[in-house]
Amino acid sequence: MPGTASLEPFFSPQSVAVIGASRTPGKIGYAVSENLIKAGFKGKLFLVNPQAEEILGRPCVKSVSQLNGIDLGIVCVPAELVPGIVAECGKKRFKALVIISSGFDEIGNQELTEKLRRALRPFPTMRVIGPNCLGIMNMKNRVDSLFLPEYRLKRPKPGGISFISQSGAVGSAILDWASMMDYGVGKFISYGNALDIDETDLLTYLVNDPETKVIVLYLEGVKSGRKFFEAAKKLAWKKPVIVLKGGITAEGGKAAGSHTGSLAGSAQVYAAAFKQTGMIPAGCLQDLFDYARTFIHAPEARGKRVQIITDGGGYGVVAADAVALNGLQLANMQESALAAMRKQMPSYVVLKNPLDLTGGTSNEWYGLALGAALTDKNVDLIALIILFQVPNLTSDVVQVISNLNARKTKPLTVISVGGEFSEVHKRAMEHDGIVTFSYPENAIRSLKALADFYEFQRKKKRKP
Repeated sequence: MPGTASLEPFFSPQSVAVIGASRTPGKIGYAVSENLIKAGFKGKLFLVNPQAEEILGRPCVKSVSQLNGIDLGIVCVPAELVPGIVAECGKKRFKALVIISSGFDEIGNQELTEKLRRALRPFPTMRVIGPNCLGIMNMKNRVDSLFLPEYRLKRPKPGGISFISQSGAVGSAILDWASMMDYGVGKFISYGNALDIDETDLLTYLVNDPETKVIVLYLEGVKSGRKFFEAAKKLAWKKPVIVLKGGITAEGGKAAGSHTGSLAGSAQVYAAAFKQTGMIPAGCLQDLFDYARTFIHAPEARGKRVQIITDGGGYGVVAADAVALNGLQLANMQESALAAMRKQMPSYVVLKNPLDLTGGTSNEWYGLALGAALTDKNVDLIALIILFQVPNLTSDVVQVISNLNARKTKPLTVISVGGEFSEVHKRAMEHDGIVTFSYPENAIRSLKALADFYEFQRKKKRKP
């Protein structure tokens, strides 16, 4: 099979043809054409429709036979027409195809799937994503082949998180979330039934992609388990690969089979494989989001000792429980750091772990406590709890925390729950590159994911 260079036409095409472009709003071929135009694709765009002279103000070509050597074709025709279109694209030396059309293995139509395989066989260098997929995006190069309109699915800004999703629905939710949270996305691939390009090819490509800093992967089944896990052993330690495995129950496995034609496989087998390869398992969609944003903002974790700083004793207790339940340790700050704080804070401040600043806290106390934790060699990770309801805190505490965090010396999560006042301040911190949470359990799970990955990475680097 060709190497990852053969995937470049998907993400950096100089020419794109939408095969099955439509004049009718609401049709897939219309949405794909419109999204490529709205994205500002800079290359040559050909809209293929035998019945139309123009679509969206762009001239149409009647058939694939009028084209030659196109980098990327996006196939939006009914399923029964796909094998013929694919064969025609192969003869005209297309380099890559995204087949959005559905109606193959996912509905048990093995005969049509086999017909599509036969159509592809004479053209081994023409790579295919799909069928039955949402499409692909490369935000930097303005390639947007998704069939969901922008008013329903906001497009995120370019950035360092790249997504591989077997499910178009899960993928679209992730993109919508990233846009809402103002997180940057590099590349997005919905790969559907994986007739040709599969999760192994995509993982290999993104690990070697310098623009991708964190990889998020939603799996229902793996096309070739041995191939995937052998590749993951070699690659997944190099950059964070966060995986949510769908179909871990008998009921979910059946649903996966009818969704993308995948065999879900044993949850225990996958869990063991993730541990061996260094991939980071997410237990739910919330964890998937949380881990991705934590990895994109946080520096390397050097250990598993957590310092909790809070202005609410109960929240500190809950956070301490979460630390223990997740296999992390409470840090013991150096006596010199504690002594320095005693001189500047009243005696009722609890200088332990959790470090409880109490409801009488101020911006200054938060600055002192966070500054001490960031420079203390006994502290690896920081869980900073701020309950904005206390009387002496002002909005300036956000700037105090942002200034101290700017050097990114240690991973920091901020935990705050409340109404609109709290949410406004959390959004301000997110804008400054600080990961915020509403609940301690979510924050501590994210810190554990961070610590586990970097511990695994250090072990791999030490091996000859």
